[in-house]
Formats: sequence, C-alpha cells, structure tokens
Amino acid sequence: MSSDISIKVENIGKDYQIYENPADRLKQFLYPGIQNLFRLQTKQYYKSFRALHGVSFVVRKGETVGIVGRNGAGKSTLLQIICGTLFPTRGNVEINGRIAALLELGAGFNVDYTGLENVYLNAALMGISREEINNKLDDILQFADIGEFIHQPIKTYSSGMVVRLAFSVAINVNPDILIVDEALAVGDELFQRKCFSKIEEIKARGATILFVSHSGATVVGLCDRAILIDGGELLLSGEPKKIVGLYQKLMFSTGVAREEIRANILRDLETLDAGAAKPANNKACDDINLTAKTIAIRESYDPGLVSTSLVEYASNGASITDPHIVLDNVGRVNNLVIGGRYTYRFNVSFERAFASVRFGMLIKTVSGFELGGATTAKDMLSTVRFVNAGDSYSVSFDFECALAPGVYFLNAGVSGEVAGVMSYLHRLVDAVSFRVLPESASIMTGMVDFKIRPTLVFNQGAK
Repeated sequence: MSSDISIKVENIGKDYQIYENPADRLKQFLYPGIQNLFRLQTKQYYKSFRALHGVSFVVRKGETVGIVGRNGAGKSTLLQIICGTLFPTRGNVEINGRIAALLELGAGFNVDYTGLENVYLNAALMGISREEINNKLDDILQFADIGEFIHQPIKTYSSGMVVRLAFSVAINVNPDILIVDEALAVGDELFQRKCFSKIEEIKARGATILFVSHSGATVVGLCDRAILIDGGELLLSGEPKKIVGLYQKLMFSTGVAREEIRANILRDLETLDAGAAKPANNKACDDINLTAKTIAIRESYDPGLVSTSLVEYASNGASITDPHIVLDNVGRVNNLVIGGRYTYRFNVSFERAFASVRFGMLIKTVSGFELGGATTAKDMLSTVRFVNAGDSYSVSFDFECALAPGVYFLNAGVSGEVAGVMSYLHRLVDAVSFRVLPESASIMTGMVDFKIRPTLVFNQGAK
C-alpha cells in the first residue's frame, strides 16, 4: 500500500446469518457434519442478510471523509470492519497508522471500573502505553470536564458523561486516524462545539478523519470528500455538497420515487468515461463528477419529503389546513434553490368570532433552532380587528430562500383575543418540511446566506 494512503478498503462484503429461533442455530452448528458424513442433501437453517456488498474506496493521509446514508445502510458495520472489531465475510482492509475510534457509546469501557481506570483501559485497547497516557492525563481530564466523577464507577455516569470521557481519550492520544460514528449527538451543544473544534485541530495537524453523520451541514462544513452508502453498497464518492444533496433526496423519498432516484444515480455514473468507477462494482469511486442532469439546480416537488414530526395544538375556535410552499408558474414545491423567492400558504377557518386576529409562520432547523419568521401584524392597530364564525382566510407569506443546503421545517399559527388575552387559536409545529438544494457555485458558509461578496485588491510591492 502506498505510503500516502491511510485506509484502503477492497471489495468488502459482510453477511449475517438470521435464525428464526435458537434451535435452528444449534441445528446449523451440528447438522452439516452429519450431513457430510452420511452424504445427505445439505440443508440451511438460516436466512442470509447482506449488510455490505463490494465496497471499495481509499482514504489518503490528511483527508477528512464523511460517510452518509440512511439508517441500516451499512455505515456502522463498515466502520467496525475498518477498526477491526468486526471481520468481513469477503474483501480486505489495509490500515496505515494508529486508529482512535468512537463507534458506540462507552465501547471498551468496564462499567464497574472508575472513569480513571477506564481511561487507562481504553488507552491500552488502542495500543497506547501507560507512560504516554500519564503524560496526556491532565489534558484528557480537562477536556472531559467531569470533575470528581472521574473517581466513580462508569455505571454511575450519565450517557453524556460517558461520551465526554470516551471522546476525550480518543482525541488526546494524537491518533493518525480518527473514526467517529455519530457519538457526538449525545453531548450538549457546548460540548459538541468543543469536540468539533478539537476535530478541526486534529485535521489541521494532518490526521486522517473518517466521520459518519446524518447532519448534512456538518459533513459539508467538515469534510473534504463524502461517500454515499445505500443498501450496503457504495453508490458514489465526491464533493460533499453534491453527495449530501443526493443523500437527502434518498432519505426523504420512499417506494417508487426512491428507486427512481437510486436508478438515476447509477445510470448517470455509467455514462462517465471508462476511467471512472461504476457503482455496480464500486471500484475506486473517488472524485466522481456527477453529470449535469443529476446535479441540476431547480425547484421541484418531492412527495416523499413529508414532515414526520408534526405537532398540532388543540383548536381553540380556529383551524389551519393545507400548509404548503408554492412557486409562481410552477405550483407546489418543497425542493428550493438558494436565492429563490417562494410563497408559504395555508388556510384558516373560524368556528367562532374573534377580535385582534394575527397569523404567523416560523422557519426552524432539524435540531429545532428558530431561524426566523413573521406575523401579519406588528401592533394592535394593524391586526385583523374582527372575524365572524364561518369566516375563512387564505394566508400567504412571501420569503427568499437564504439558507444553506439542508432540510428545514415551517410552523403555522393563528392567534386572537380570548377573554381579553392574546392566545393561540390553532398552531401547527413542523407543518411543512422543505429541502434547500446544494449549489456547487455557492460561496456561502454557515447556515444563512448574507449575500456576502468578497473583494481582493493586490497591493503590488506591499510588505
């Protein structure tokens, strides 16, 4: 293996034997020998499940690679094989350097040992000497920040404390290769930010990072390259924005729509030159450039992109129906492009008469962070002063999509006076979900596009 390669995965496959009951497992263990002895027809007592099939890729030294895919796609199985905690059914993995990994919460910890004892135990499992840990101990304890609990058994820890300690050991031993499998989702926001800051420091030092995450924004912001795994196969690898966009399409599509998207990815890849990799055998799928057809930036409506976190407040005399986003001359859309203008609409009907009625909307992130919104009135003089029972309104909010690629959610609400107090008459939380499509030409970073335009002036001879 070349010295500039950290991880080489060749044609990895992993099959699991699924048994309907424990007795079948025993039969499968005993009967093959008896069947061979008496030359009986071989019988199989299990169903085979293929978790991974023909996965091949290379990660070079100093590269940060994100792995994305739906739940059950095979991401965690692949990382376990790379780390050596799981053996492949087929294929080979070559590693060049010392690995530090966070695959599962508290993996490698003994719950009856204290936190301090587990620091040494976990380090030993990674092949790190006691002397080296002694030199790093202050940094580990300071980063974990669990105080006197370091002398208490792990079984007394909260899940957050366990991941703080595990991550602190992994990133403070100067690994050549750092592998993280969604472990950071457990910590609070402040600790997550501290972890990502440390990952950026490790990256700047030249370490190789393999990172599994469901957060598209994190993969785009942190990774040099991304890999899309679906159904146990490596579909493609390339620029993070493009890969995350296709991943999100797959994630929020179901049935026929999902199979069509998957088929389009495979078909477009097959049109690349002979030197490019085909996902059918997944050979060296690095740096794939998708065709214009696949990455075309345009609005559309995806019927599979439906909010599954809808919360409907009890009606207090009003009812919100049919929330949706529309684009002039196109109709309903939920795949939006950066910089486009759209209209968020919903209908409100009133069962009783109300005074001082207002309508509102709010845009939120997947984590629930409130990005911004609006109401139809900023003061009591500009509200709808009175509605009668049986009245209905069609409410529209025109907005510009100034968000980074990803999935977002819209609320809808109506309020009015109830016994002299402004109260919600009806409210839908996460009423509509929409996706902002990736755009390779965009120069924005972060979550909101502030229309920043950089200017460079060359000062000849300046020192």
